[in-house]
Amino acid sequence: MRETDGSASTLTSKTPFPNNYAREVIEFSRGRGVWLQDRSGRKYLDLGAGIAVNALGYGNRELARVVARQMRKLVHVSNLHTTTPSLELGARLLDLASSVGREPFAAVHFGNSGAEANESAIKYARLWSYMEKGPGHHRIICFENAFHGRTMGALSATPKEAYRRKFEPLVPGFDFVPWNDPVALEEAVGEDVAAIMVEPVQGEGGLKVLSPEMAETLNRICRERRVLIICDEVQTGLGRLGTLFGSTLSGLKPDIITLSKPLAGGLPLSATLIPAAINDRLEVGDHGTTFGGGPVTSAAALYVLDRITAPSFLEHVRERAAELDAGLRRLRERYEWITGLPGTGMLRGMEIDLGPDQETILPGIVPAARDQGLLILRSGSNVIRLAPPLVISPRELTQGLGILDTVYQTINARRQS
Repeated sequence: MRETDGSASTLTSKTPFPNNYAREVIEFSRGRGVWLQDRSGRKYLDLGAGIAVNALGYGNRELARVVARQMRKLVHVSNLHTTTPSLELGARLLDLASSVGREPFAAVHFGNSGAEANESAIKYARLWSYMEKGPGHHRIICFENAFHGRTMGALSATPKEAYRRKFEPLVPGFDFVPWNDPVALEEAVGEDVAAIMVEPVQGEGGLKVLSPEMAETLNRICRERRVLIICDEVQTGLGRLGTLFGSTLSGLKPDIITLSKPLAGGLPLSATLIPAAINDRLEVGDHGTTFGGGPVTSAAALYVLDRITAPSFLEHVRERAAELDAGLRRLRERYEWITGLPGTGMLRGMEIDLGPDQETILPGIVPAARDQGLLILRSGSNVIRLAPPLVISPRELTQGLGILDTVYQTINARRQS
């Protein structure tokens, strides 16, 4: 059942969804641009973009036309066959990433989510290592505070104990090293390592950015020791950081790239890019998926790529990123309990340290912003995360930061009372 209180449409009874989602109480009915609307008609400015998915915002009419046109033609044939949109999308991604990796990418495996893309990357890396170096060379090195997904393989690459402990034993052969610590990485990479898995920015781990020094160490170690680099670009790829691929900011040269969130404009699609060194070792049946790369999601992704690669689009993103940075700096100057501004591009955060008030006030920031008509996210234990649609205007960005300022003023008043 639903209940309308005049300002928001709320869910008042048990939903059909499992309890593993901490769903907010709002029931959204439509969206346009950077705005969402609930059933009562109240609008919300979204600075989370569906967890960094809706790069082009909501209600994009041209995207809807592209999807509807393809649905009238062909929806599904499975990967026993191919379709024109999937062929075109694969070729397009290989072209866009042609100079990004250590070697040119040769093939794209399509899936349905970021976790699935990372599962594919793990399987491909282990297959390559088995074929290239023999059994026993299967270990994957990951980083503390990483997040690669919740399926069993991706979860095994994610160190957060709260996510892991109820599902053990997980897939063996994953080890974790401190973030941006070249010495620890050097010591961890032995003969039995197949790959190192890394995010350009730790999306769920406090928005820590991979340093150029660490990227240089990664490149060297993997070159010298015949180890693959898996770059998880699920949250950072396709414009979020002001570049097509976040790895280029640090100089990282990956062997495998995973993409998903914004790829199909809100539809479920992922891509795992692999080089010839892996593709040439694959046999029929080594891996597969039923729905990945279907014609509808591929058509949507082609439209998204057309928009993101348009000459002025990334320039627009970088301009908004500079404005976001300036706005966050002003907030930090105003509130002494904002102790850091992690992240880069349009994936930014505010580290919050409220001292003895931390446990009572921090969990209420996201709901308080929501009550003011602003949607924001968390990252790590103490970071407020902003990942707005990339099409946001200067006025909308200013409006969102203004609402956040109001929320923070309330926090100050509460602490002083």
